[in-house]
Amino acid sequence: MAEHKNRSLDGTDRALLKLLRADARASGSALAATLGVAESTVSLRMRRLQSDGYILGYHADIDVAALGSTVQALIAIRLVKHVRDDVEAFRRAAPHWPGVLNFFHMGGADDYLLHIAARSASDVRDFMLTHLAAHPAVMHTQTNLVFEHVAGTGLDDLL
Repeated sequence: MAEHKNRSLDGTDRALLKLLRADARASGSALAATLGVAESTVSLRMRRLQSDGYILGYHADIDVAALGSTVQALIAIRLVKHVRDDVEAFRRAAPHWPGVLNFFHMGGADDYLLHIAARSASDVRDFMLTHLAAHPAVMHTQTNLVFEHVAGTGLDDLL
């Protein structure tokens, strides 16, 4: 994650972030018209929000099921021990394993949480055997299948 500079966001910055969250492909002129500001103001503010670390990137929201990965799972992982080299080796490898959508370093009983997509339950099993059971740093895993994912609106509360 990029670190943002300590600069408060004003109402226009927050409104711009809300608009981009709803449609990151909106044109500068459309954003300017909605905000009631000049297009150059939108351009300047977007550059500043990016350089300050508020905007981390622009992404397409892709349906993994449409690509054939109809099974998703959340896998909680506990490591054997917390030796820096072992933890770093796991941290470098896991986000790049096939099907990993998200990778979280956790505090609490579990050390990491993987969000994966697979074509079938047997592919989830194969993922577990190939990547987690075989990894020397992994002590324990717990897999939960995802039946539905609904994005929360919590970010809206922060804006």
